[in-house]
Amino acid sequence: MKQQTPLVALAIATVGSIGGTRLSAIAIPWLVLSTTNSPVLTGLAGLAEMLPYVLAKALSGPFIDRIGARRISIWCDCLSAAAVSIIPLLYWFGILSFWLLLPAVALLGVLRAPSDAAKQALVPVVAEEGKLSLERVTGILGTSDRLAGTLGAAGAGMLIALLGSGPALLANAVAFIVSALALTIGMRAAATTQPETGPAPQNYLSQMSEGWATFSRDPILVTLVVTLAFVGLFDQAYATVLLPVWVRSSGLDASWVGILLAIFSGAAIAGAASGAFFAERLPRLLMYLIGFTFAGPVPMATLAFSPPLWLIVSILPVCGFAAGFLNPIIGAMLFERIPKAAMGRVIALVGSLTWVLIPFGGIYAGLLTDIAGILTALGITAALYALATLSPAVISRFRAMKFAVS
Repeated sequence: MKQQTPLVALAIATVGSIGGTRLSAIAIPWLVLSTTNSPVLTGLAGLAEMLPYVLAKALSGPFIDRIGARRISIWCDCLSAAAVSIIPLLYWFGILSFWLLLPAVALLGVLRAPSDAAKQALVPVVAEEGKLSLERVTGILGTSDRLAGTLGAAGAGMLIALLGSGPALLANAVAFIVSALALTIGMRAAATTQPETGPAPQNYLSQMSEGWATFSRDPILVTLVVTLAFVGLFDQAYATVLLPVWVRSSGLDASWVGILLAIFSGAAIAGAASGAFFAERLPRLLMYLIGFTFAGPVPMATLAFSPPLWLIVSILPVCGFAAGFLNPIIGAMLFERIPKAAMGRVIALVGSLTWVLIPFGGIYAGLLTDIAGILTALGITAALYALATLSPAVISRFRAMKFAVS
């Protein structure tokens, strides 16, 4: 059991940080939408957080390899707790405006990025310490990620309804503190018995260059990252603008944003848990294609047709369960292909590149919704999501390798 302590600690830290982040991802856009009634400004708020996030994540890799993934994650979680507390403080003093909100969320993005990358870099350490397969570890952490999404989404809906968007963000600060404490206590043994990093090159720029060279030489990684970048764009568009606008246009209150996301994420927990045990015995390419089909195109297309609410609530669990299998498959592939000595640099770079379009997801959705209306915007986004995720299947090299290690 002692061997599994680092895995448990990392799982708890994932639930804390990702759950808090999901809460703020709902609370902040709803705060902007309810005060400005503008989908475009709602998207701009998402841009203000995610663009600094992407840049900070790309630049954090060498520091993770030098200082240590565990230490970086703890420091940034503590600072994130302080940063997110600024927003409710401004709210209580009656001085919170859209233009003060932008730098606050930008600071939050800068601090969250290294923490998220560092937690990913700890995965091979945890797998080796517990003598577990990468599919098993990434599946368990994927379950934690989905659980965090469910708790964060459901908690956001309830807290916003009870307290309002500003005060609800204090729960995000508490979640970051829980994450930092979990790694401080539970990862201590692993950190003292196993190095977190390999030998560092002489300077920062050479570290960045080496990380980029390692990534760019692998065509499977490059193809996957391009695909995931578009997935991030459309997922962000859905979560921050399309779903909230659809909920409001359907005459539902804010809690339904959290409820619908929580239904999907709750089913994805079961999918990710199943993937933790069965993914290593399943065909990766097939599960990849099925998972992404149900992850985005099916839910978005369902909302675009505006069926009865009971039908939407019935379809989303099926979609979530299928999407849950993606975490162990994609995670295992990444960690199999990245050299351990360059883990921090490459995983931070990959994480940044897969998120590079996310800052523009809200702007894309806001403009498209203003021009075409919410139902058409959902239908167009569903079609583009399917094109982005299914197109790698027609690339012979990608299909023939079936994500195998080269």
